[in-house]
Amino acid sequence: MNIFVSSLSFKAKKEDLLELFAPFGEVLSARIILNKETRRSRGYGFVEMSSQEEGQAAISALNGSEHMGRTINVAIAHDRPTAPVAPVEEPEVEVESED
Repeated sequence: MNIFVSSLSFKAKKEDLLELFAPFGEVLSARIILNKETRRSRGYGFVEMSSQEEGQAAISALNGSEHMGRTINVAIAHDRPTAPVAPVEEPEVEVESED
């Protein structure tokens, strides 16, 4: 189960998320999202847990709790919607006939 965690402290690290979620079950991965330009935390991240039950237990227990001085929001992560792809127009090609 993929879990979205927001309102994180900007000082939070991946290891902090691993430690926070570990009591609820096996944590497969944890990541903090960084600003591409500054390489600083954007204040949110994702945790992947091995089962739905463990993920739901973590969400129920941690949503609205305090972590590193901030009240965090914990919810099921939803897939990012894909951006529509514009159709590619083929350039017109003139065909020369051989007479």
